[in-house]
Amino acid sequence: MYIEIMKTLKKKTMQIYIEPKQELLLKNIARKKGTSKAEIIRLSLNNYLNNLPIEEDPALGIIGLGRSGKGDISEKHDIYLAQYVSDHARRKKR
Repeated sequence: MYIEIMKTLKKKTMQIYIEPKQELLLKNIARKKGTSKAEIIRLSLNNYLNNLPIEEDPALGIIGLGRSGKGDISEKHDIYLAQYVSDHARRKKR
């Protein structure tokens, strides 16, 4: 999933420092694969991010950000979402 998202986003420039041995290996891999060193780095980063343990997933940072005032939101989230969508659609028709 992360890879699909990355393909739709505009790329950003980033400067990194690597060891001389890493640069040599990176250069050789890129040449053998017929691609750029940057693409190898992006693929490696995607692989790393896609294999993060769930507890390290940055998306989990959204948990607990809001306050609903409801004590049962974790058990009844589907009901609340369905109600929101229904109410939103009703308001849109007006």
